[in-house]
Amino acid sequence: MGVHHKFEAPISVRERPAGLVGRLAVDEPEFQLRMADALDEAEKWLQDCANSAPEPRIAALTGHLAAAGGKRLRPLLVLLGAEFGEPWRDGVTQAAVIVELVHISSLHHDDVMDRADTRHGVPSVHARWGERAAVLSGDWLLARAAQLAADLGAEAVHLNAQTAGRLVSGQLRELTGPAPGEDPVAHYFQVTAGKTAALLSMSLGIGAVQAAAPASYVAALTEYGEQLGIAFQIADDLLDLASPAEVTGKEQGKDLLAGVPSLPVLLARSGEDAGDRELRALLEAGPTSDPAAHRRALELFRRSPATAGAEALMHERLDRARTALEVLPDLPARRALAVLCDFVAHRTA
Repeated sequence: MGVHHKFEAPISVRERPAGLVGRLAVDEPEFQLRMADALDEAEKWLQDCANSAPEPRIAALTGHLAAAGGKRLRPLLVLLGAEFGEPWRDGVTQAAVIVELVHISSLHHDDVMDRADTRHGVPSVHARWGERAAVLSGDWLLARAAQLAADLGAEAVHLNAQTAGRLVSGQLRELTGPAPGEDPVAHYFQVTAGKTAALLSMSLGIGAVQAAAPASYVAALTEYGEQLGIAFQIADDLLDLASPAEVTGKEQGKDLLAGVPSLPVLLARSGEDAGDRELRALLEAGPTSDPAAHRRALELFRRSPATAGAEALMHERLDRARTALEVLPDLPARRALAVLCDFVAHRTA
């Protein structure tokens, strides 16, 4: 494993930025404040776009999750990617808005597929307005992102279309499951590459492209995003099993209840100790509405080698992400990206 950076609060002559930007402990307060200002600008544009549907009833749906907030990791990655070129160029902020619109669109669809009742601590769109409204409002956000990408030119259109295709392919792979004879763990990583890693990779790539960064930097950043994205999804899988709703914004073990084949679940199915055999029996019974069985499964997961195995695979991907950064110049943005690896790792600590 690579060297993990310790989180330390940076010293600043002004108030430290809140949220994810405030956790970029790179001892560069002016860089942090500049990122926070740029993210604030993107946030205002995002809210305008999400609420720009043709009538108020539709805007209530399209703006619902945008207003609920979130980490805004993907817009931040756009801004960090742009740091390796000319970040003041036109189009960088617009690119940050594009990736978050695509992300929010995917949440509309994910919550329908997962039957999730909450997202970011508020009712999901499908829980409040129904599945058809959730799917259509998600489609509207995806179309809005495509309109903004068209304003930036052919390369942005290509990146946006390619990523939308990977997102849908990932969702379809998840829906259809592994092919006969296919390794379920390999299938999981294909799903994750499409559903999660694709958009993180695009975020860094489109930011670097809009800032006219060198091609070698764009390649390194997109590879970093791929590896970070896979690690990020594994961390989410682990959080689903270990963290209460006030931390994740959704019911603990919701994926487990829905029968989602997360990485710990897949690894547990091949375990051989007594706890894993009991856990496997519970999993093979399918999704359950029995609270006692659900609690028992969560308890077994906390002690299962499958959880430790998933954590090890997460750290392996984070180390690959750190390796991808080695070709980049030693800028505050590069150090911030290294810290983001630690942020993902610490989410499950």
